[in-house]
Parts: sequence; C-alpha cells; structure tokens
Amino acid sequence: MNATSCIELSEQSLNANYAFVRKLLGKKGIRISSVVKGNAYGHGIEIFVPMAEACGINHFSVFSDDEAYRVYHSGNGKSDIMIMGEIASNAFDWVIDKEISFFCFSKGRLLMALNEAIKVGKPARIHLEAETGLNRTGFNFSEMKEVISLIKENSEHFEVVGLCSHLAGAEGIANYLRIKKQRQRFKAFDKMLKEAGFKNYCRHLACSAALVRYPDTRYDMVRLGIMQYGFWPSPEIFIEYCGNRPMKKSPLERIISWKTRVMNVKDVKTGEYIGYGTSYIAHQDMKIAVIPVGYSHGFFRSLSNKGRLLVKGERVPVVGTVNMNGTTIDVSGIDGVKPGDEVVIIGHQGEQEITVASFGEFSNFLNYELLTRLPEHIPRMVVPD
Repeated sequence: MNATSCIELSEQSLNANYAFVRKLLGKKGIRISSVVKGNAYGHGIEIFVPMAEACGINHFSVFSDDEAYRVYHSGNGKSDIMIMGEIASNAFDWVIDKEISFFCFSKGRLLMALNEAIKVGKPARIHLEAETGLNRTGFNFSEMKEVISLIKENSEHFEVVGLCSHLAGAEGIANYLRIKKQRQRFKAFDKMLKEAGFKNYCRHLACSAALVRYPDTRYDMVRLGIMQYGFWPSPEIFIEYCGNRPMKKSPLERIISWKTRVMNVKDVKTGEYIGYGTSYIAHQDMKIAVIPVGYSHGFFRSLSNKGRLLVKGERVPVVGTVNMNGTTIDVSGIDGVKPGDEVVIIGHQGEQEITVASFGEFSNFLNYELLTRLPEHIPRMVVPD
C-alpha cells in the first residue's frame, strides 16, 4: 500500500559527510562510532545502518537494548554495537551473548553484568563510564577504585573495552570552563586505569561538537551524531569551524528529504474560512491545495498558518489549522497545480529549499527534537543523490 508521504535519504550526501569528518579528524586510527539512537535521529535505523556500513562505518552507538537489537538485525553482522544507556534486566544475557558492549555506570549494573556473564559463559564487554561533571551517570573517583577491584577479582567475566564520559554541552561556549574541568578529570580517570594495569581499552569522550571545538577529546574514537546527518550541533560550532576559511556554504550535506503530494485542489471565495475553526479567513479569492499529511505524521499543529512548503519550485504558506491527517496550503498564483503533484516538506525543489532549521523555527523545535519526532511509520528510502 502507498503511504501519504515518504522520507528520502541521500547516499551521496552521507558519503560526503563522512569524508568531511575523516578529513577533519586527520589522524588515522581514530574510529568513528555512528550514533543511531532516537531511530537514527529520525532517519530510520533499519535503512540508515546499511547505508553507513556501505560508507565504511563499522561501529554503532545506541541508547538502549531494543535499539541494539534493531542495529544487530539491520547490519551486515560485522559491525560493533555499543549501548550507552538502558538495558532491561531480561536483555543482559542477549547483549552479552552477542558480544555487544555497553556502558557501566553503577555498581548495580556491574553486578548484573557479572551474574549474567557467568550464566552465559562469555565475558561482559564493558565501557567504564567516568563521572566528569555532567552529573547524570558515571562512577566518581572513589567508586571507580571499588569497581576496579571488583573487575580484577572477576577478570575472567569482564572485558574492559573502553573508558568513556559525556560532555556537558560542548556546543555552547558558555560551558567552556565546565568542559575544561571535564577534560582534566577524564585524563585523571585514564591515568587511574593505566596504573591499575588495564591496557588496550578505547577512550572516547568527543561528540560532534567536541570533535570540532576540542580536538584533544578525540582520543581513540568519536561518537558522531548530528554531523553525520548533515547538521551542525549549533550555529556557534559552524561559525567556529568557518573561522577564516573562505567558505560560501556548509561542507555538510543534509541527507534527509520529506515529500508528499497534492491530494485535492479547490477555489475559495473571499471571506470564507479555511479549515477547522476560524483561524484563517480568505482575504481574497484563493486557490488552495490539501496534502495528506498532518500532526499524526509529524507535521505539527504549531505550523498552522506559519509553515512553508514547496510546490512547483515555489514556497507556499500553510493556511488554516493543521489537522490530524491533512494540511491546507495556499497555491494561488501557481499555474497548473493538480492532485498528485509533488510537495516538499523538507528538502529541495528546483532552486528552493525548506531546511530542517527553518521547519524547526516555525514549530519551536530544535533540529534534534524535530528529527527524532518524525514517525517511524513514514517509509524511508535510499536515493543515490
């Protein structure tokens, strides 16, 4: 059956984004972990993971065991998977058996991992998370000493594959001093593990913003989130990257487009209301088109009388209230609009573009929030460019 809209992902743009990040990293040996939490930032885990693998990515970071399961069954079977957040108690055995690594940030989780590793007969592959100042998850210094002792006492049941932490807002210069302290503390944790005899573990601290702003946080691996999808973590980071470079446009390319089609076209007389309620009255004779996309599809009600879309290469406004399954747009003055014509919600059409940022401005959502709110039921497809 046909869906009312479709999300397209550009293979060429994804390749270009990874090429840019690899050039930015410069030093060989720094691994890229593709962060695909939040349904691959709304792009779709099942379709995005094979795309990333085709671009040479072989490590994926997720938030929870259910996301790890989806990556495991979407990929080529050769990539590493790392869980940064939640693991249900009944999923530890599967995680350990499939040799999926995960963050350890509490003694309770460490003991759970130990018990399940004994049952499964395989070591738990763990990343020790250091509390460096985000104050969300992670071991402080005194706790880490106890953890090290517990791991050493049960060394056959643990494989310490990483040391990690989360930075508290690397995309904002206002957090500079806080981030500076975090970087110093991470080095102290690294020294503690080395002095305790641990070797060959992967140190990872940098997110997309940090790999640009704080090169010293790149260590052995970077957790690449928003940048791989073609977005800067913040305008501030983009401006900082540009510096004195003679740049005309961003080197990152959006890989996502969202498209639908015209469902109906009709004329409306001056003085008539359009749609539910009285939020919009025709100030002149108008021609309107209806698209089969509404707030149940992720086109928010806050876009009522504010949003913009593209039809026949022209930017057109949303008129009236966005409802559950439909939205009305003003196509007055555009010749030949008919049912079946392509409508671009996000992306390019001709020389015009509706960016996620501009879409977000009308709906008061961050890029991250808007993308991850795109419903999973909208079909995704890969396009070559």
